[in-house]
Amino acid sequence: MKGYDSSSTIEASPDSIWAILTDGPGYPEWDSGIDRVEGRIAPDEKISVFSKVSPRRAFPVRVSEFAPGRKLVWSGGMPLGLFKGVRTFTLSPVEGGATRFTMQEEYTGPLVSLMWRSMPDLAPSFEQFANGLKERAEKGG
Repeated sequence: MKGYDSSSTIEASPDSIWAILTDGPGYPEWDSGIDRVEGRIAPDEKISVFSKVSPRRAFPVRVSEFAPGRKLVWSGGMPLGLFKGVRTFTLSPVEGGATRFTMQEEYTGPLVSLMWRSMPDLAPSFEQFANGLKERAEKGG
C-alpha cells in the first residue's frame, strides 16, 4: 500500500469546513492545485476532479462515504481492483471550537507499484489543499 496524508488544525467548526469541502465548484477558489470539480459531492455521486498536476486528465471518483460534518470518502481506480485510490477527509472537533482536518489517500491493488512509479509526487498538493482549506474556512468560507 502507498499513499499520502496531510492535516491541519482549523479555527472553524466542522460544519463550516464541511460546507467548503462539499462545494466542488468552489475548490479552485481556495486550492490553486485544482482546475475544476465536475459533479455533485453527495452520497453515491460520481464526480470528476481536474488537477493542475495532470491538467488534461479527469480523475473520476465516486463518493463512497458521506457523514456530514465528520467524514467524506471518495474512491476511484481501475477495473477489477487492479489499482484503487481512496481519499478520506476527516473532521474532528478539538477544544476551543477548532477542528482537526485530516486528508489521507491510500493506493492499493496488484498494479500499485507500477502506477506509483508513474505518478507525480502529490505531497505538495496535499499540503496545499490542507492549507487552502484552512485559510478559506478561517476567513469565513
